Amino acid sequence: MLFEELAELTGQRNAIDGRIVEIVAEVDRDRLWAAAGARSVASLVAWKAGVTPARAETIATLAHRLDGFPLCHQGLREGRLSLDQVGTIAERAADGSDEHYAELAASATVTQLRFALKLAPKPKPEPRPEPEVEPEPDHTPEPAPAPQPSISKTSDEHSTTWRITLPALEAAKFDAALASHQDALITDWKRDHDTEAADGSGQHGSGQPGSGQRPPMPTTADAFLALVEASWDAETSRRPHGQHTTVVAHLDLDKPVAALHLGPLLSDADRRYLTCDATCEVWFERHGRPIGAGRTTRTVNRRLRRALEHRDRCCAVPGCGATHGLHAHHIRHWEDGGPTDLNNLVLVCPYHHRAHHRGLITITGPADQLVVTDGAGRALSSASLARTPTTPPPAAAPYKGPTGERADWWWYEPFQPQPPPSKN
Repeated sequence: MLFEELAELTGQRNAIDGRIVEIVAEVDRDRLWAAAGARSVASLVAWKAGVTPARAETIATLAHRLDGFPLCHQGLREGRLSLDQVGTIAERAADGSDEHYAELAASATVTQLRFALKLAPKPKPEPRPEPEVEPEPDHTPEPAPAPQPSISKTSDEHSTTWRITLPALEAAKFDAALASHQDALITDWKRDHDTEAADGSGQHGSGQPGSGQRPPMPTTADAFLALVEASWDAETSRRPHGQHTTVVAHLDLDKPVAALHLGPLLSDADRRYLTCDATCEVWFERHGRPIGAGRTTRTVNRRLRRALEHRDRCCAVPGCGATHGLHAHHIRHWEDGGPTDLNNLVLVCPYHHRAHHRGLITITGPADQLVVTDGAGRALSSASLARTPTTPPPAAAPYKGPTGERADWWWYEPFQPQPPPSKN
């Protein structure tokens, strides 16, 4: 009895997943996820359905390819196939393979489906048509493609090895920076050596009086560490997680407009976004003539930034969860009299920061009573849409599942993509 009930409930769950996929397909087609403040349809599913990002990606992928796999989706809606089975097919199968994998999924596990998809031949690129008239051979050698910047890391319990590949121009900048820091270190090293020789103290290097040991001459590795430390000690505004631009804006007191220095006019949304967490220099004008310069007071300093990160931990928009590249946003805009303090600041990701200044979402405070609404004025929350059902479960066949037998891949014939019809 327990197995029968399990099969019946699993079939109903599969049918419900099939309907969810259809709903997500409509949301994806009409781009309703953007209106809700989500950054993608998968993010919306993870938020509203309360599932993991990996499962949300599976649902979104199946919804995107729904028209290409009608038989597999029919099996899901009828309860005969599971979401993981059909999702695996939608993620990896080639076009035109719906019938083949719908039949295989009736008796194969998810693991067996993944292995079968690995056996399928990869599509070959279409051959290019040969030109009617062969061009004259060009003996000029083709320039070699520029190497792409890359960094690889290999570590063990004693040390770490970094391998850096840079194009010629970037490598020249890197070499110049290393040489500059190494020259500075060598200059300091020589000055300390001359001072030691002049006073005859012999107390340098190891820190032990009278040891007479000098520190070794600075190497390229020392210069690299100095370069890293110099970057680390930079101001917060030059960190990757903060706005690192200095915005020079001209604001006419007689007109509600602003313009970038030697640049175009700014809309209200663009002006508020650019100057929300940036080093901003505002020049006030009247009748087109400068009358004074504003102060750079809206910048979030390092100490306040750390307090924000400790309090918010991630993007403040419900359901987002982004933790990298966050911007410090003034809830009440600085130009409207909002102070640069903890109660008027909140961390938001760049996507939702732009969405707020474009009017797609609204963020109101103070920070301890933060309210985020979408474009229609509906409050967003981090809770999923799950609630107690009021309708009977869908009619679905009991889920029989795979046969459980060991697959003999010797007899399996992988799906062969059909060649395109000849144009002749």
